[in-house]
Amino acid sequence: MSASSLAVVTAPRAEAAEALLSQGKTATASSRESADHAASAAVDGDLTGTRWASQWSDPQWIQVDLGKRADLSRVVLVWEAAHGRAYLIQASDDGTDWRTLTTVADGDGGTDDLAVSGAGRYVRMLGTDRATGYGYSLWEFQVYGDGGAAAGGTVEVTGAQRDWQLTVDGQPYTVKGLTWGPSVADAPRHMPDVRSMGANTIRTWGTDGSTKPLLDTAAQHGIRVINGFWLQPGGGPGSGGCVNYLTDTAYKNDMLAEFTRWVDAYKDHPATLMWNVGNESVLGLQNCYGGEELERQRDAYTSFVNDVAGAIHAIDPDHPVTSTDAWTGAWPYYQRNAPDLDLYSMNAYGDICGVREDWEKGGYTKPYIITETGPAGEWEVPDDANGVPDEPTDVQKAEGYTEAWNCVTGHRGVALGATLFHYGTEYDFGGVWFNLLPGGHRRLSYYAVKEAYTGSTAGDNTPPVITGMSVSPASSAPAGGGFTVRADVRDPDGDPITYRILLSGNYATGDKGLVEAEWHATGGGAFTVTAPERPGVWKVYVQAEDGRGNAGIEARSVKVVPPPVEGTNLALGKPTTASSHQAEYGDCPCTPAKATDGRADTRWASQWSDPQWIRVDLGARTTIRRLQLYWDPAYARAYEVQVSDDGTTWRRVYSTTAGNGDIDTVDVSETARHVRLHLTARGTGWGYSLHEFGVYG
Repeated sequence: MSASSLAVVTAPRAEAAEALLSQGKTATASSRESADHAASAAVDGDLTGTRWASQWSDPQWIQVDLGKRADLSRVVLVWEAAHGRAYLIQASDDGTDWRTLTTVADGDGGTDDLAVSGAGRYVRMLGTDRATGYGYSLWEFQVYGDGGAAAGGTVEVTGAQRDWQLTVDGQPYTVKGLTWGPSVADAPRHMPDVRSMGANTIRTWGTDGSTKPLLDTAAQHGIRVINGFWLQPGGGPGSGGCVNYLTDTAYKNDMLAEFTRWVDAYKDHPATLMWNVGNESVLGLQNCYGGEELERQRDAYTSFVNDVAGAIHAIDPDHPVTSTDAWTGAWPYYQRNAPDLDLYSMNAYGDICGVREDWEKGGYTKPYIITETGPAGEWEVPDDANGVPDEPTDVQKAEGYTEAWNCVTGHRGVALGATLFHYGTEYDFGGVWFNLLPGGHRRLSYYAVKEAYTGSTAGDNTPPVITGMSVSPASSAPAGGGFTVRADVRDPDGDPITYRILLSGNYATGDKGLVEAEWHATGGGAFTVTAPERPGVWKVYVQAEDGRGNAGIEARSVKVVPPPVEGTNLALGKPTTASSHQAEYGDCPCTPAKATDGRADTRWASQWSDPQWIRVDLGARTTIRRLQLYWDPAYARAYEVQVSDDGTTWRRVYSTTAGNGDIDTVDVSETARHVRLHLTARGTGWGYSLHEFGVYG
C-alpha cells in the first residue's frame, strides 16, 4: 500500500520549549570554601548532593560560560541554607563587560526562579549581601533560554557505508540513552539524574497528547527523545493484538493519522531526536500467524512501516525515522520493504555482541541503534534447580551493561548508540531484574551505566555488594516453616548496612509484587525466613541498603512444598472419582486419579461450575486422623469434608467458607471407607483443582 492511499491528519505546530543551557558547562567563582565546593558543583545537575560555597565575605560571584551567545529567559538558583539576601543576575558577551538582567534585594533562600530578558554567553550571580554569617552556597545555578544543547535544528544520518554518524545541527551525536520509565509528572524530579549519569537521550514507546510535558522537561535538561509509536502486536513473543496487515485498512489508516498528527505537533520541539515506528512486531507476528501467511504478514507489516516513514518524512524532513524489533531476522524484511527508514533499531540483551556479526553477514546498507539492552533476560538464562530462570547477580547485571555498551561502541561507523534498559523505579519482580532504580535505590548497574557514559564514577558513594547468596533447603522448604538464607555483603565505602528480606510469588501465584518476609538475622550473614503458606517456586531477595540511596539486591529461588504429615497417606493410589474433570486445557487431561498419585506436578481439575465433588475409596473402613489438601491456584472458598461407610450415605465432619487456596490441613477423628470433598463455592473464575488429596491415618 502506498502512503498516498492512507488518510493523514495533522495538528497545529507546537511551540518550542526553553532549554537548560548551563548544566555541565564551565563554571568559575570568586572563591570557594574548600576543594569539595567548586563552582562546577553548581552546574552538575545534582540538586542535593553537591554544591558551590564561597568564602565568608562580601561580595562574591559565580559565573557560567554557556559556550555561545544565547537568548536568555530564566535563571533558577537553588540555595543551600547559606543564601544571598541581595544579589544581581548579570550577562556578558565576553566575560568582562556585564549588564544587569535583574536585581534581588530581599532574598529569603530556598529556590529563586527569576524571569529575565536579554542575551549573552556568560551569566553570573553577583552576591552583595549575605543572609547568614557563612558565605554564599548554591546547590544549583541554572540558566535557561533558547540556545541549549537540545535547541531544535536538524538531525541527520550522514556518511557512507560503514562510516555513518548521527549529527545534530551538523555536530556528531552518539546516542547515550536510557529507556524511560517514570511518569510524565515525575520527569522534573528524575531528568536531572538522567543528565548526571551522562545520558543525552531517552526513549519512549508511545507518543500522544500527554508527551509534551516530558519533552519540555527533557529539553530543559539538554536531553533529546526518541519518540516511539506503538503498533500491534508490539512487545514480541506473548504480546497480543493481532492485526491483519494485508486487509485491515481501517487500522492502518487510523494509526497513520494518529502518528502523523503527533509528528506534526512535536516536529519542531527541541527535544525531538527521531521517530521510532513499532516495537518488536515482526517477531511478535509469530503469535498471530504461521507458515506462508506469517511471511505475507511480515512483508505487509514492514511495508506499512515504510508507508509511515514516508508520511513522517513528508511532514518532518529534519528528523530520522527508525523501527525497532527484537530479532535481527527482522532486518531482511525492512531491507526489502522499508527503504524509507533512515536506520534500523534493535532490542538485544544477552546476545548484544551478536548483532554486529548478524549485520555484517546480512550485507545491510543502513546503520542501527540499540533501543533496549542490558543484562540477560529471563528468556536467555538457564533454569536453576527449581526449574525457573536463574537471575543474574547484581555484579553480573552491572557487567552486562558494560559489555553491551562496549559492543555498541565497538561497531564503529555502524552502531550509532543505544538506549539502555531501564531507567525505571518499579519495585517488583521485573523491576528488580532490570531497573536501575527499583524503589528509588541506585544499583551497581546504575553506576555501570554512569561510568560507560561519563568515563568515571570517582567520588560516588556506591552500593553494597552481595556475593555468595544461598538458600537452604532450596527445593524443599515446608509451607509456613523456616528456611535459611546466607549472603556475603560488603560496602565499598564502609557505610553501615540495613537489610530487608523480600518474597515474590511471580512463579507460584503470578503476583509480581514484592512482599516483606517474616525473618530474623542469626549472624554471620545468615537469616532465618518463614516460608509462604502457598506451595510453589518463590523468589527470595536479600536487599542491603547503605543509607545513601544505594542498594544491593540479590535473588534466589526457593521451592515451597506441603509440610510433612505424620502417618500414612491412605489415599495414595486408591480409586478416585469426581463429578467432572477437564479433558484438555493447559496441562490437562486432569483426571481425579491425579489428585491421589503422590505427585505435586499433576492435578485434578473440575469443570468451571458449582457444585463439584471428588472422592476416594480407601478400600475398607479405616481410622482417619488428618487430611491435607494441596490446592492449585483454582481453589475452593467453601467446601465440606464428608465420610461414608457405603459410598451412599454421607456424614459431614468438617466445613469452611473461608478457604484461601493455601495448604489446607484438616484434623478429623473418624473411621470410614470413603472420603469426599463436597465443593460449593469456587475461589476463582475457574473450576476446582487439587494437586494432592491426602488422607492420613
